[in-house]
Amino acid sequence: QVQLAESGGGSVQPGDSLTLSCAIHGYSREEWCMGWFRQAPGKERKGVGLISSDGDFWYDASVKGRFTASRDSADNTLYLQMNSLKPEDSAQYFCAVDTSFVRGNDCDFYVMDASGEGTLVTISS
Repeated sequence: QVQLAESGGGSVQPGDSLTLSCAIHGYSREEWCMGWFRQAPGKERKGVGLISSDGDFWYDASVKGRFTASRDSADNTLYLQMNSLKPEDSAQYFCAVDTSFVRGNDCDFYVMDASGEGTLVTISS
């Protein structure tokens, strides 16, 4: 059973940085597709960024140039480095994995079938 656990959220000021972590248990493959999405109160869940073992990557326009997703295969952890944070980045952040991904498939949020409980990020002055 795949289990994901996010951490690293908190309350920071505009312009600050945060790094979110996603510990992945029960899933360790050379071919992978993983990502981060977020949900603000009263709003729909929205993809933030994704990466794959094929070298694919995508970031939402609102975070492009400020957020970077990465994976450490040694400790099987997904990260989201967030710089120059803005109040509109405040949300619950979730990591997700496509547990059926194989090389050549499209890496997409719509097929990610495992996610964690999320970690809360609040940006305010």
